[in-house]
Amino acid sequence: MFDRLKQAFSSIASAVKEKQLGGQVLDKALFDFQISLIESDVAQTVAEALTAEVQKSLEGIKVERSVDPAEVVGERLTASLEAAFAKAGSVDIMANIREKAKAGDPYVILFLGINGTGKTTTVAKFANLLKKEGFSVVCAAGDTHRPGAIEQLSEHADRLSLKVVSQRYGADPAAVGRDGVLYAKAHHVDCLLIDTAGRMQTNQNLMEEMSKICRVVKPDFRIFVADALTGNDAVSQAQLFNQHVGFDGAILTKADADVRGGAAISIVYVTGKPVLFLGVGQGYDDLAQFNAKAFLGSLLA
Repeated sequence: MFDRLKQAFSSIASAVKEKQLGGQVLDKALFDFQISLIESDVAQTVAEALTAEVQKSLEGIKVERSVDPAEVVGERLTASLEAAFAKAGSVDIMANIREKAKAGDPYVILFLGINGTGKTTTVAKFANLLKKEGFSVVCAAGDTHRPGAIEQLSEHADRLSLKVVSQRYGADPAAVGRDGVLYAKAHHVDCLLIDTAGRMQTNQNLMEEMSKICRVVKPDFRIFVADALTGNDAVSQAQLFNQHVGFDGAILTKADADVRGGAAISIVYVTGKPVLFLGVGQGYDDLAQFNAKAFLGSLLA
């Protein structure tokens, strides 16, 4: 996982190994590093910003002969990335759900993202995770546009012994979400998970629909679901949803097949929102919590 990105980080350290840190050696190393980042699906603007940060942090530095320049570069890279991930912060969703459950209210989570990213399956995986944590869960089938979407969520729910609140196709998704909230309150359910549509061919209509759902349902948390394999497309989608609707954290699907890994860095850099989980397989248990410290450590291991 993320092999290409690891190679990009190790390459810049290797390029200056046992050489003077500065001049043409560093310039070429930074240029090659930027290209490697872009090839690893890091958005170009992010690759440029990260390279500029590292270059600025290295300007005027004098390296003792006993110190390996590669270590200095590695430290600066790690510091730049740690700052970005620290700014994005982290979220303990389980603690948030427990806190609201004490007041007897359901914690409402809205899932956002385009069709084809594995959003509905991710809703099911997240519901499974919540059940294992001891929470009661109900799902709302808010994608009333894609043929088969309601049946897909219902089939997942049947396998997990969960209730699904749904209406007919073509119904107002905001009304479905509201029904889900009313059901969760009436039955004292801890958490409501709302699936939504993702028709990128009609961006404006989609954003207006998501905005309406947010106004009506007032979700406690909004999760953006992206396909890690789509690279820069995942980043542009994240920007779009964050600008028009806003989200609180992201889940990257198909991370087990992602050898590049640039989407995680780009989404954090561009939106300032944390990556929460990684989809690492097809099973309901294949949802791994994202550990930013371990992720950054592995890049320069």
